Amino acid sequence: MEKATLAATFADSNSSTMNVSLAHLHFAGGYLPSDSKDWRTVVPALLVAVCLAGFVGNLCVTGILLHSAWKGKPSLIHSLILNLSLADLSLLLFSAPVRATAYSRGVWDLGWFVCKSSDWFIHTCMAAKSLTIVAVAKGCFMYASDPAKQVSIHNRTIWSVLVAIWAVASLLSLPECFFSTTRLHAGVEMCLVDIPAMAEEFMSVFGKLYPLLVFCLPFLFASFYFWRAYGQCQKRGTKTQNLRNQMRSKRLTGMLVSIAVTSAVLWLPGWIAWLWMWHLKAGIPAPPQGFIALSQVLMFSISSANPLIFLVMSEEFKEGVKGLWKWMVTKKHPAALESQEPPVGNSEALPDNVPSPESPVSIPEKDKAGSPSSRKEKAERAEIPVLPDVEQFWHERDTAPCVQDNDPVPWEHDDQETGDREK
Repeated sequence: MEKATLAATFADSNSSTMNVSLAHLHFAGGYLPSDSKDWRTVVPALLVAVCLAGFVGNLCVTGILLHSAWKGKPSLIHSLILNLSLADLSLLLFSAPVRATAYSRGVWDLGWFVCKSSDWFIHTCMAAKSLTIVAVAKGCFMYASDPAKQVSIHNRTIWSVLVAIWAVASLLSLPECFFSTTRLHAGVEMCLVDIPAMAEEFMSVFGKLYPLLVFCLPFLFASFYFWRAYGQCQKRGTKTQNLRNQMRSKRLTGMLVSIAVTSAVLWLPGWIAWLWMWHLKAGIPAPPQGFIALSQVLMFSISSANPLIFLVMSEEFKEGVKGLWKWMVTKKHPAALESQEPPVGNSEALPDNVPSPESPVSIPEKDKAGSPSSRKEKAERAEIPVLPDVEQFWHERDTAPCVQDNDPVPWEHDDQETGDREK
């Protein structure tokens, strides 16, 4: 009994010593060694739930936007919202599974390349989303002030804005890629940020400037443009079209402001953990592992919150969901009709292009040959095939005399014919 107590005390002392030795290490790639099995189970489970919800929502939003772009000319705001959804899909497909795997294991076994590129890819996508929100706020102000400016933007300008956003976002986070690598520490392979002595001053400045450039300034500019757009929405229009545009721009501004505020609130704990880790000094305790893990989960939950806001607050997205659902149902309906076999008693083969019972078939009327309605009916008849028996029936009916059929008082003629026969 005493030996077991001594062994447990020795193991606890080794675990505490290990935690103290790992306290001031700067981990990268989502690797966070933890002795708690609960954290290794809870954090991956939360990330998996966020991935599933966010993937379905962003896939729906992306499908609606691509369908609307296929039907007409894409607008600037719709293109930027599509860019947000694609960035969210990239995070949920490539980064969240890596984070869940890294949290669930005690050693880093995902390789050198994943360690080097994981943080860089995450911050590239998040920076692209932050810069996209600024562009969305600018586009919202343009639409609120003058809807014609929003409509007149060329596709080349939209593509230039998107390429510039991703280029700037990928360049800003490159230092993380340079100094993230795998290292053996206490006989265990870990993914760490290893900064040489000559680059310590540069990385110290980077640790302060990066949150300012990616988080603080973009949301400050976005707030400025949203405030101006809200001021434009308060101006009362005199014409009906102006009132309609004013109501639409007010709803659009409210939706985009909700996106920006939600992103800022859920991303803020991650930046607190970032600044805490990048400015650790002697005597300052390291951030708790639970706080770091939950800040990562909140950051990924932005990708699940954005499509929910789009689908709840936007009437266009609601109509898009209904239209997408109707399109899917109508695509399945013809396939179900084709799979049905004809009745056993019907031995005659019908033509392939016979119209369905629900489609209206118009009865031909005698109009002028040169009138527009006559030409339209001829085109419709050419498109809708007619069965041979039906065509013969209508031909005989047209050629037969129809005086009695069109007589408004046929009973008087019946009396006259009877009198003539009696005479």
